[in-house]
Amino acid sequence: MNASLTRSRPKSLALGLVRALEDRIRAGALANGDKLPTEAAIMAEFEVSRTVVREAISKMQAAGLVETRHGIGTFVLGLGEGGPFRIGADQMATLHDVVAVLELRIGIETEAAALAAQRRSDANLDNMRAALSAFAEAALAGRDAVASDFQFHLEIARATGNPHFEQLMATLGAPSIPRARLASLAAAGDEDPLAQRDYLLRVNAEHESILDAISARDTEAARAAMRTHLANSRERRRRAALALQEKR
Repeated sequence: MNASLTRSRPKSLALGLVRALEDRIRAGALANGDKLPTEAAIMAEFEVSRTVVREAISKMQAAGLVETRHGIGTFVLGLGEGGPFRIGADQMATLHDVVAVLELRIGIETEAAALAAQRRSDANLDNMRAALSAFAEAALAGRDAVASDFQFHLEIARATGNPHFEQLMATLGAPSIPRARLASLAAAGDEDPLAQRDYLLRVNAEHESILDAISARDTEAARAAMRTHLANSRERRRRAALALQEKR
């Protein structure tokens, strides 16, 4: 069976498949309006039966995540844009917007990290490590690491064992990961891929500190490491914005 389904130990294969597809929607790999892969493609990738695929799609339809157009296919509707609270990319357009979201995340995720340190399972740790490996791989290859960055934070929320933390992180989505480095590079005229790689690896070192504390079940260290990481993200964003202003 596909590792992404077995690691999270879902109550059923269908729920595990729903979670995997939801993760892709949150990370932007499947955008609103995108057509889902065919049943056969999903069966092959996740090593599940046609019955499991159809049950998962049915659950996603009931949740308003997708819609099936007969004779055409199944399309992504999103993750509840019509709900009472959601932060989209258009709400991360200014420095004030980004800082406001980071302040919210500091308040939520510091406690999530502490709870994760108390409650995490070995499977939770495996998922966090997988996200960090994907982040490092993307950084070394010069690719955008936003999806794996968000996945790491989402896995911490899951490790709390409190579904409200996971639901809130899912609501924030990948747009809540600030792209400070893009702005700072543009301001400095620095497009050196080595500089970008080194920056992302420094960020991932902060991630590693969080993971080490959670792995050690050290609640205070986990709380402090998460606060430091998000506060550093806030300051990096502010410095990037100042650099852009000075260049103008």
